[in-house]
This record gives sequence, structure tokens and C-alpha cells, in this order.
Amino acid sequence: MKSSEKGPRKGRLRTKMVRRLSGSLALLFALTTLGLVYVALSPTPQTAVAADVSAEQVAAGAQLYANSCITCHGSNLQGVEDRGPSLIGTGQAATYFQVSTGRMPLADHGAQAPRKEPFFNPEEVDQLAAYVQANGGGPVVPDGELQNTDALALGGEMYRLNCASCHNFTGQGGALSQGKYAPNLDPATDEQIYSAMLSGPENMPKFSDGQITPEEKTAIIAFIQNNKQSIDPGGAPLGGFGPAPEGLIAFVVGMSAIVAFTLWMGSRA
Repeated sequence: MKSSEKGPRKGRLRTKMVRRLSGSLALLFALTTLGLVYVALSPTPQTAVAADVSAEQVAAGAQLYANSCITCHGSNLQGVEDRGPSLIGTGQAATYFQVSTGRMPLADHGAQAPRKEPFFNPEEVDQLAAYVQANGGGPVVPDGELQNTDALALGGEMYRLNCASCHNFTGQGGALSQGKYAPNLDPATDEQIYSAMLSGPENMPKFSDGQITPEEKTAIIAFIQNNKQSIDPGGAPLGGFGPAPEGLIAFVVGMSAIVAFTLWMGSRA
């Protein structure tokens, strides 16, 4: 009786082991396949690539800095009290934005430095930025194409979420508190918009690549630059605030004309 039961029991144990082994192999095959599919479909990460900087550029920037910036920002970029902030950690992006837009050197101490004709030529701007980057470190504007024209919809969405509250929906700027303002974006170049997002000049917040990815930044720039080419639907921009002011003016003018015509008709009766 005992010997006859050993045969079926051994068979069941063997079948159970075969099932477990085949299940493990199937699970391993499924996980491997899933990993390969994930690797194949994952987007290639974007890496910001800074422009090459030579020792000659840094040396020339040091000379420019000593002649024009050292009084306010100190001999070691550490800043001077009541004159200018520290430039340590602000990086090439902040220097490029401030100098290329003419905001620096500062004309006077007002609530906000206005955009004006740049004091330095483009080569000198790059030299100054290279010097600050080499000695203070910080964010760098990547080299290459800064507009992603294939992502205008994404750029519009990101612009409305992060920029429109200050620069308004058409990029014409707007007033802020304490005499400050968000400037008109019309004169801004791709590099200046990108560097502003990285450095956060004046009241503007900084947007690291963790908050807004490089892809989203280039989409925002494409949307802003594309907006400049848009034709005003009403024929007159009226401050670039959209159809609301145009509709209000049309209403006021139209109602005034109706009232005037009614009064004229009453006087003739």
C-alpha cells in the first residue's frame, strides 16, 4: 500500500516544481521585456550645454569688471553695502541679462533699472559674463537653439501659468508694487528671456530646470516670440490688454453717440 502511494506523490511534486520554475521564467521574461520597452520609449534627457569659454575671455572680462563694476560689486564679486549686490552664484545668465539689456552699469538708483542701450558691445558682454561665471559660478544659458517652435501650445500653457500674471497675456508688461513693473517683452531676445528665467531679475522669480525644464523654457520663448508677430484683431493694441479695453471703448463711444443723437432728436421735436 505504501509503495503504491509513492509513485503519484512523486509525480505531483515534480509537476509542482515544474509549474514554479516555468512561472518564475515567465515572470523574468515579462520583467525583462518591460524594461527593454521602457528603455526604448523613454525620451532622451535634455542636457544644457554651456558655450565654450577661453582664458582670454575671462582675462578680458576681468579688465572690464575692474574698470566698470568693481565699485559697486567689490573686488571679489562679494558686493558693496548700499551700492550693489553680491554676484557670487548669480552666474553667466544674470550677467548676460543685466549687461546685454543695458540695465547695467546702473544709470541711477531708482525703484527698478530700466532697459536702455547697452554700454558694452556683444563681445564685451560675453567677456564680462565669462569672468563672473569663472569666479562666482551659477546658472549658464545653454548654447544652441533656444526656441522650440514645435511646442507652441505647451509654451502658451506654461506662459499663462508662470508669466502672464505680471507680463500680461500679450507680453506687454504691467505695473507691480513699490514703483516696480514687469517690462514689455517685445525687445527681448531668446537669450535674454532664457537668462531672465534662470536668474530672476528684479521681482521676477527664478525658474530652475527642476521647476521648468529646458524643453518647457524653449517652448515659452517660442510662444513669446510668436506672439510678437500676431496681428491685433481689433486693429489697435490699446496697451495689449486684449479685447476687453477695445470692447469697453466701443461701448462708451457707441453709447455716447446714441445719447447725443437722442438729445439732438429731442431738441428738434
